[in-house]
Amino acid sequence: MGIFAVGAGVIYLGAGGLGTVAGALGSTVSDFIAGVTATPVPAATPVVTSQAPSIEAPSEPYTNQESVDLVVIVPSDLAGDPDHRLRVYLALKDQAPAPIQEAPIGANQRTIIPVTLTKGTNDFSVTIVGPGGESESSPLVRWILDLSKPAIRLNSPRHEAVINRKAVTLDGRTQGRTTLIVRNQETGDSVSGTAANDGTFALTLPIARGANPLKLTATDPAGNVNELELTVTRGSGRLRASLSASAYSISQANLPQAIRLTVTVDDPDGKPLAGARATFTLSIPGIPTVTGNATTDANGRAIFETTIPRGATRGSGPAGVLVQTEDFGRTTDETALTVKK
Repeated sequence: MGIFAVGAGVIYLGAGGLGTVAGALGSTVSDFIAGVTATPVPAATPVVTSQAPSIEAPSEPYTNQESVDLVVIVPSDLAGDPDHRLRVYLALKDQAPAPIQEAPIGANQRTIIPVTLTKGTNDFSVTIVGPGGESESSPLVRWILDLSKPAIRLNSPRHEAVINRKAVTLDGRTQGRTTLIVRNQETGDSVSGTAANDGTFALTLPIARGANPLKLTATDPAGNVNELELTVTRGSGRLRASLSASAYSISQANLPQAIRLTVTVDDPDGKPLAGARATFTLSIPGIPTVTGNATTDANGRAIFETTIPRGATRGSGPAGVLVQTEDFGRTTDETALTVKK
């Protein structure tokens, strides 16, 4: 028997045992080298989804409800995936987005996540979180929590104002895009409208003789309501027309002679009335009656010019005017012209 030392161990060799040990030793060394030099197989790495989710934008961002539902849409291949979740971020005014909650992905592409609003602007975004990390963020979607009634500032008319016409116009300002309804509680008539983006509005409502209690209701885009009440009285003021002539006394010896008739029209409030239709007539002894039409200008004036021909006889004749309007009815006035020797 022989003895063979390997490292710190001793191998005893019996008859014919040397070849067996040598074979075993060679196999061990080969396995060791193969194990050291073999290419390692990498473990599977979770992949971050390449598609960001999205949030359905509300048709109206203003609301007076303190909670709303986010409707989140995810890629179809992630619907119902238990290994991924939705992370909701909220950005308030002048603040960076911060995570506020997580929710599982629903069984289909649309997941509803209730969220609580803070007064003012609320900008929401969502990401998908899974084994591979976090996806890109969805585009921001905004809600605005508004709990205040819309202010109403009425420029005209004043409370208890006297209106000398068939209708009154409420002119003022409120919150932009506010819905407005004014009701005449005396007659039951009502009109509605929407304030412009800058909040200005003008609503015209018929009024009856005497006192007319009016109620103006304003509903802002968030659903907050405010009301304003006032009373106006339809007065007994009347349309007025005043006729004048360029000459009232005409010499027969100076005929033919040009003549100009002018009418000045004031509305029932005493203001110059534009757009009134005026029909003039002039009847001078000895000649046929002359007529003409004109419309009042911005100063409430209308002018008719004609010529008194030869053949007019001595005496006085009337000049008259009929004024007609859409809103205030009609009125007349007249004066006299004289042909002298």
